[in-house]
Amino acid sequence: MSRFFRAVLIIALVASCGGGGYNTPPRNLNDACSILKQRPQFIKAFKATKRKWGVPVHVQMAILYQESKFDADARTPYKYVLGVLPMGRQSSAYGYAQALDATWDQYRKETRSRGAKRDNIRDATDFMGWYMTETKERNGIALSDARNQYLAYHEGHTGYARGTYKRKSWLMRVSQEVADRADMYKWQVEKCARIR
Repeated sequence: MSRFFRAVLIIALVASCGGGGYNTPPRNLNDACSILKQRPQFIKAFKATKRKWGVPVHVQMAILYQESKFDADARTPYKYVLGVLPMGRQSSAYGYAQALDATWDQYRKETRSRGAKRDNIRDATDFMGWYMTETKERNGIALSDARNQYLAYHEGHTGYARGTYKRKSWLMRVSQEVADRADMYKWQVEKCARIR
């Protein structure tokens, strides 16, 4: 192998390892302090959303965990015909907050955030704050109520008002998991805030 090709190969390998991995999910998703230590930009985004919209950090984190596992590029699975032919994604949900195209467009229009991107943590948490504030106004759900905020986030404001979630036992189970994770994150965030 010539020196030139060897050098190109080494540069390619080094470049593939770089970038800091900020679009990949953090490790140890059961430890809020570990997540925030690995991704300092997350805590800045969470705090900005808390200041602007009033949504507690632990509630944001629990819903983000459920929606995307903190993966900037998260997408819904493909639909298949006959079990083998891919026919597109199950929905247009994308990014940290798994926002649908139409809802994201509405958010960008109403908040005048035309450049907002779903794979940007600050934009994703701001979207969640906007959406959850709407949920509070329309459905009377406290911003600190992770379980019911998640149900409304999943079913939409109208679906929540109609009680569509009541016929979905799996969703009721998941919403309780979100509430339990929010409680866990709350305790952990308080603990690591004291350490700093």
